[in-house]
Amino acid sequence: MAEKACVKRLQKEFRALCKEPVPHIFARPSPNNILEWYYVLEGSEGTPFSGGYYYGRITFPSEYPFKPPSIRMTTPNGRFATDTKICLSMSDFHPESWNPMWSVSSILTGLLSFMMDKSPTTGSVSTSVEEKQCLAKASLAFNCKNPTFRKLFPEYVEKYNEHIAEQARLEAASMTTQEESSLLNSDTLDNNMQANVAKADGDRINNRKQSVPTWVLLLLLSIFGLVMSLPFLEH
Repeated sequence: MAEKACVKRLQKEFRALCKEPVPHIFARPSPNNILEWYYVLEGSEGTPFSGGYYYGRITFPSEYPFKPPSIRMTTPNGRFATDTKICLSMSDFHPESWNPMWSVSSILTGLLSFMMDKSPTTGSVSTSVEEKQCLAKASLAFNCKNPTFRKLFPEYVEKYNEHIAEQARLEAASMTTQEESSLLNSDTLDNNMQANVAKADGDRINNRKQSVPTWVLLLLLSIFGLVMSLPFLEH
């Protein structure tokens, strides 16, 4: 059971986040448990995480803000192991360095900054830039399979649905273009075939003309000469 001061503090922080959102960071408490918060970090431009949406959970102790929370990331990301506590100066791994003035927004800002770093820590993993980029592209689709994510972050579900619809539209347009190109190529092929057939017919006619034997021509000339000389023979 959360202490009254803890509940009051977390409610205040949620109102502050709604009033003044932090760039690339979104966080909301569970409707059933104010000690359980869920967040989405958007990957920064110019990094391997660009285009990624990283979903995770913050669990606050009932003594918050006098004790630090635990932090986990659910989305495969290539920087932190999934569903494993992440070691930060702002997490329960280091209660001695915790500052009660820190808030949800400062915790997540620190997490996002540390995510862009390469320093190893408990809960971190080592992957290539290419692996991180692939995971970033697949992150939103992965998140949308999670019922809690779908319930708490419907705007991201809508973004994903719009992305799928746009992909379908582009694929349909591409198929139409390919079909038109195929028809055009087919028409060109037909025209070429017709031209080849016509050329072949012409060649056959010419060949027939050229194939008349020489002796036939001589015979025809002889007959013509004989006919022309008949009047002179009668005299």
